[in-house]
Amino acid sequence: MPRKGHVHRREPKADIRFNSVSMEKFISCLMYDGKKSIAEKIFYGALESAGGKLGIDSREVYDKAMEAVKPLVEVKPRRVGGATYQVPVEVDPTRAQALATRWIIQYARARKGIPMVERLAREFLDACKGEGGSVKKREDTHRMAEANRAFAHYRW
Repeated sequence: MPRKGHVHRREPKADIRFNSVSMEKFISCLMYDGKKSIAEKIFYGALESAGGKLGIDSREVYDKAMEAVKPLVEVKPRRVGGATYQVPVEVDPTRAQALATRWIIQYARARKGIPMVERLAREFLDACKGEGGSVKKREDTHRMAEANRAFAHYRW
Protein backbone atom coordinates (compact mmCIF):
# COMPACT_ATOMS: atom_id res chain seq x y z
CA MET A 1 0.00 0.00 0.00
CA PRO A 2 1.42 3.40 -0.91
CA ARG A 3 2.09 5.95 1.78
CA LYS A 4 1.24 8.92 -0.43
CA GLY A 5 -2.07 9.28 -2.19
CA HIS A 6 -4.44 6.85 -3.81
CA VAL A 7 -3.41 4.43 -6.53
CA HIS A 8 -5.61 4.86 -9.58
CA ARG A 9 -6.71 1.70 -11.33
CA ARG A 10 -6.19 1.57 -15.05
CA GLU A 11 -9.33 0.66 -16.96
CA PRO A 12 -8.44 -2.41 -19.05
CA LYS A 13 -9.45 -2.86 -22.65
CA ALA A 14 -12.49 -4.93 -23.60
CA ASP A 15 -12.12 -8.27 -25.36
CA ILE A 16 -12.44 -8.58 -29.13
CA ARG A 17 -15.46 -10.82 -29.53
CA PHE A 18 -17.89 -9.81 -26.76
CA ASN A 19 -16.60 -6.30 -25.91
CA SER A 20 -16.42 -7.28 -22.23
CA VAL A 21 -13.78 -6.10 -19.76
CA SER A 22 -14.34 -9.06 -17.41
CA MET A 23 -13.77 -11.54 -20.24
CA GLU A 24 -10.53 -9.77 -21.13
CA LYS A 25 -9.39 -10.08 -17.51
CA PHE A 26 -10.27 -13.79 -17.58
CA ILE A 27 -8.21 -14.28 -20.74
CA SER A 28 -5.28 -12.42 -19.17
CA CYS A 29 -5.42 -14.66 -16.09
CA LEU A 30 -5.58 -17.75 -18.30
CA MET A 31 -2.55 -16.66 -20.30
CA TYR A 32 0.88 -18.29 -19.84
CA ASP A 33 4.19 -16.69 -20.88
CA GLY A 34 2.52 -13.81 -22.74
CA LYS A 35 0.81 -16.11 -25.25
CA LYS A 36 -2.48 -14.27 -25.43
CA SER A 37 -3.68 -15.67 -28.77
CA ILE A 38 -3.49 -19.21 -27.35
CA ALA A 39 -5.37 -18.12 -24.21
CA GLU A 40 -8.07 -16.52 -26.40
CA LYS A 41 -8.44 -19.73 -28.45
CA ILE A 42 -8.78 -21.78 -25.28
CA PHE A 43 -11.30 -19.37 -23.71
CA TYR A 44 -13.53 -18.88 -26.76
CA GLY A 45 -13.36 -22.58 -27.62
CA ALA A 46 -14.40 -23.53 -24.11
CA LEU A 47 -17.30 -21.06 -24.14
CA GLU A 48 -18.55 -22.32 -27.52
CA SER A 49 -18.26 -25.93 -26.39
CA ALA A 50 -20.11 -25.28 -23.12
CA GLY A 51 -22.74 -23.16 -24.87
CA GLY A 52 -23.36 -25.91 -27.42
CA LYS A 53 -23.80 -28.53 -24.69
CA LEU A 54 -26.19 -26.34 -22.68
CA GLY A 55 -27.98 -24.97 -25.73
CA ILE A 56 -27.54 -21.33 -24.73
CA ASP A 57 -25.42 -18.40 -25.90
CA SER A 58 -21.76 -18.56 -24.88
CA ARG A 59 -22.00 -15.11 -23.26
CA GLU A 60 -24.77 -16.43 -21.01
CA VAL A 61 -22.64 -19.44 -20.08
CA TYR A 62 -19.86 -17.13 -18.91
CA ASP A 63 -22.23 -14.86 -16.98
CA LYS A 64 -24.03 -17.77 -15.27
CA ALA A 65 -20.76 -19.47 -14.34
CA MET A 66 -19.26 -16.30 -12.88
CA GLU A 67 -22.40 -15.52 -10.87
CA ALA A 68 -22.41 -19.07 -9.49
CA VAL A 69 -18.78 -18.80 -8.37
CA LYS A 70 -18.52 -15.18 -7.13
CA PRO A 71 -18.37 -15.09 -3.32
CA LEU A 72 -20.51 -12.63 -1.38
CA VAL A 73 -18.61 -12.83 1.93
CA GLU A 74 -15.17 -14.01 2.98
CA VAL A 75 -13.12 -14.05 6.16
CA LYS A 76 -10.16 -11.80 6.87
CA PRO A 77 -7.84 -12.22 9.85
CA ARG A 78 -7.95 -9.40 12.42
CA ARG A 79 -5.60 -9.23 15.37
CA VAL A 80 -7.36 -8.06 18.54
CA GLY A 81 -5.66 -8.12 21.92
CA GLY A 82 -3.10 -10.78 21.06
CA ALA A 83 -5.63 -13.12 19.44
CA THR A 84 -6.29 -13.45 15.72
CA TYR A 85 -9.94 -13.73 14.70
CA GLN A 86 -11.33 -14.71 11.31
CA VAL A 87 -13.74 -11.83 10.74
CA PRO A 88 -16.40 -12.16 8.01
CA VAL A 89 -16.48 -9.21 5.58
CA GLU A 90 -18.42 -8.50 2.42
CA VAL A 91 -16.46 -8.93 -0.81
CA ASP A 92 -15.90 -5.97 -3.12
CA PRO A 93 -17.31 -6.66 -6.63
CA THR A 94 -13.90 -6.37 -8.31
CA ARG A 95 -12.39 -8.79 -5.80
CA ALA A 96 -15.33 -11.17 -6.23
CA GLN A 97 -14.72 -11.15 -9.99
CA ALA A 98 -11.00 -11.80 -9.48
CA LEU A 99 -11.63 -14.65 -7.03
CA ALA A 100 -14.19 -16.30 -9.32
CA THR A 101 -11.79 -16.06 -12.27
CA ARG A 102 -8.91 -17.46 -10.22
CA TRP A 103 -10.97 -20.36 -8.85
CA ILE A 104 -12.41 -21.39 -12.23
CA ILE A 105 -8.96 -21.41 -13.84
CA GLN A 106 -7.39 -23.19 -10.85
CA TYR A 107 -9.93 -26.03 -10.86
CA ALA A 108 -9.90 -26.30 -14.65
CA ARG A 109 -6.10 -26.72 -14.58
CA ALA A 110 -6.43 -29.34 -11.84
CA ARG A 111 -8.41 -31.64 -14.17
CA LYS A 112 -5.70 -33.70 -15.86
CA GLY A 113 -5.59 -35.87 -18.96
CA ILE A 114 -7.67 -33.79 -21.38
CA PRO A 115 -6.99 -30.62 -23.40
CA MET A 116 -7.35 -27.29 -21.62
CA VAL A 117 -10.26 -26.23 -23.85
CA GLU A 118 -12.27 -29.23 -22.67
CA ARG A 119 -11.20 -28.80 -19.03
CA LEU A 120 -12.30 -25.18 -18.99
CA ALA A 121 -15.55 -26.02 -20.79
CA ARG A 122 -16.35 -28.68 -18.19
CA GLU A 123 -15.61 -26.26 -15.36
CA PHE A 124 -17.95 -23.69 -16.95
CA LEU A 125 -20.64 -26.38 -17.33
CA ASP A 126 -20.25 -27.51 -13.72
CA ALA A 127 -20.37 -23.91 -12.49
CA CYS A 128 -23.57 -23.25 -14.46
CA LYS A 129 -25.13 -26.35 -12.87
CA GLY A 130 -23.94 -25.33 -9.39
CA GLU A 131 -21.41 -28.16 -9.13
CA GLY A 132 -17.65 -28.49 -9.52
CA GLY A 133 -14.59 -27.44 -7.59
CA SER A 134 -14.96 -23.69 -8.03
CA VAL A 135 -18.55 -23.67 -6.71
CA LYS A 136 -17.48 -25.88 -3.81
CA LYS A 137 -14.73 -23.35 -3.00
CA ARG A 138 -17.35 -20.57 -2.90
CA GLU A 139 -19.59 -22.64 -0.60
CA ASP A 140 -16.64 -23.36 1.71
CA THR A 141 -15.84 -19.65 1.85
CA HIS A 142 -19.45 -18.81 2.71
CA ARG A 143 -19.58 -21.61 5.30
CA MET A 144 -16.44 -20.30 7.00
CA ALA A 145 -17.86 -16.78 7.10
CA GLU A 146 -21.11 -18.10 8.57
CA ALA A 147 -19.23 -20.09 11.23
CA ASN A 148 -17.29 -16.98 12.28
CA ARG A 149 -20.29 -14.66 12.30
CA ALA A 150 -19.85 -14.20 16.07
CA PHE A 151 -16.69 -12.16 15.35
CA ALA A 152 -18.43 -9.77 12.94
CA HIS A 153 -18.30 -6.97 15.51
CA TYR A 154 -14.50 -6.83 15.05
CA ARG A 155 -14.97 -5.59 11.52
CA TRP A 156 -13.68 -2.07 10.83
